[in-house]
Amino acid sequence: MAVHGGDPSGPGELREPRTSQGRALLDLLTGHLAQIRADAQDNDRRGAFPAETFTNLRKDGALGATVPVELGGLGLSCLHDVCLALLTVAEADASTALALHMQLSRGVTLAYEWRHGDDVARTLAERLLRAMGSGEGVICTTVKDAPRIRTTLAPAPGGWVLRGRKTLASMAPIATHFVISALIEQADGPPHTAAAVVSRQSPGFAVLDDWDGLGMRASGSVDVIMDGCAVPAGDVFLRGPVSVRDDAALAGQTVSSITMLGIYTGIAQAARDTAVGMLRRRGGTPKAGVRTLVAEIDAQLYALRTTVAACLANADYLSYEFTGDSGERGRRMMHAFQRTKLMVNRLAPDIVDGCLTMIGGASYTAANPLSRYYRDVRAGGFMHPFGYPDAVDYLSGVALPQGE
Repeated sequence: MAVHGGDPSGPGELREPRTSQGRALLDLLTGHLAQIRADAQDNDRRGAFPAETFTNLRKDGALGATVPVELGGLGLSCLHDVCLALLTVAEADASTALALHMQLSRGVTLAYEWRHGDDVARTLAERLLRAMGSGEGVICTTVKDAPRIRTTLAPAPGGWVLRGRKTLASMAPIATHFVISALIEQADGPPHTAAAVVSRQSPGFAVLDDWDGLGMRASGSVDVIMDGCAVPAGDVFLRGPVSVRDDAALAGQTVSSITMLGIYTGIAQAARDTAVGMLRRRGGTPKAGVRTLVAEIDAQLYALRTTVAACLANADYLSYEFTGDSGERGRRMMHAFQRTKLMVNRLAPDIVDGCLTMIGGASYTAANPLSRYYRDVRAGGFMHPFGYPDAVDYLSGVALPQGE
């Protein structure tokens, strides 16, 4: 049984790792932060993915951090420590952190499949994890369908055929494999969900060069196309029917996305530190309004960091030490995650906005890093699960169930 801090009370401010594996990852990342920070502004301006950074991270073993030790990785499974790593990278460049999240979160979820899945899932997960642990595998997960397109998986001799188009596939420019969410249409029943694994070299598969976002411009969040890709029978994670509610699955959805909260916390921290640094270099005594903003921003940051840390402590406890009903576990994890995500998506942009107000018009130029933070932090509101409308429906449904 993994231990990640025991009782979820007293989680701190998300500043220090809780495990030796988390410390090892931070140590690996520290040597790359200066270059990530130095490249961030130019990569943002050009919309260029930092491929060289990821080559270096791969060589150092950082991309295999969440792979079990038995399969060649660092064995990091503590969500608190994964989130802290992303926060640290996001302080240097949020786009790099968002792309890194794709790899680290996939290691965590594949490790769960390897330990608890059926025979097919265990075999597939082990193959991918070994590739990640050796540095050969870079795994991009795609969930969102492109507008007016449904990605489907149809039975075929020896396996399946995958068709569709996915958008916002961060880290796709360097990925070696893609985990593609898809629907399996059934003539005699409701559609089922599945996740098909496709290699970059698969016939009919294409990675586009079409990302031109408002923010996260260096994240490589491009579209990918599947035009009749053949998928072997053993390369699909089969899920349940779309029409059946499975609260146990909420746990997996939480684990795969919760560490992204660190990215937007890191942006807010970077904005605060940048703005305060600018004020200090100006010298003199700032006006009362500026001093008030600094005090409010520091209080907001404390609230942000402690709330995220508490949510991660809850998720770590329920993921690894909880032995109760799986549906209850899923609900408790998702409830806390969505409440925290809602607060992050309010507090982090407010903090960055306050930093621009402190600095004034100088912050409203492309050369000023605050303008990049302002655009990058807004991406948090679009990340699933859930976007704002669905999150409101989910959280209000917990308090006010239909029919009562």
